[in-house]
Amino acid sequence: MGLSKVVFLDRDGTLNKDEGYVHKVEDFELLPGVIQGLQLLKQDYLFFIITNQSGIGKKYYTEEEFREFNNRVILELKKNDIEIENTYFCPHVVEDNCVCRKPKTKFIQEITSIYDIDLENSWMIGDHPSDILFGMNAGCKTIYLLTGHGEKHFEELDENNIKPTYIARSFMEAAHFIKDLNSPNTYKKSSK
Repeated sequence: MGLSKVVFLDRDGTLNKDEGYVHKVEDFELLPGVIQGLQLLKQDYLFFIITNQSGIGKKYYTEEEFREFNNRVILELKKNDIEIENTYFCPHVVEDNCVCRKPKTKFIQEITSIYDIDLENSWMIGDHPSDILFGMNAGCKTIYLLTGHGEKHFEELDENNIKPTYIARSFMEAAHFIKDLNSPNTYKKSSK
């Protein structure tokens, strides 16, 4: 068996709708194209969710509420034959200066201690600059999504000299970019 390729996924604003500190199961809604996009990639990639959940540290919701909501995400994907290998979450606030909050790579280290992963040919997809930094720090390719909080934080990419591999307007566009880039056909980069 060779090395596995992975798509590391942010959760809120990347997979599901995020109006801010989303945690109530009744508010759960997958974003358009997420299922189709993951189905497009699942033959070639393993999927992990890596998410900062400072709402736990801020006492906006409990770890149990986080897990209930996350189980709902996992279940919905599973119904569509999409397997999430595992979910890693940081419950801390920024001020805690913990070792697990993205863009720190503690969770990548944990994952690579269990799985043989080809990080160079793996991807991080997220809607925050910290997701892109996380992927870069881990040695992955990165896609910045303009869904979720993506539009709001877009300027921060330039301000902080953060350069994603690609910027996508939707999850489906991100999935097609990854798929096309790895297809034997010549990939033509869309003009921006």
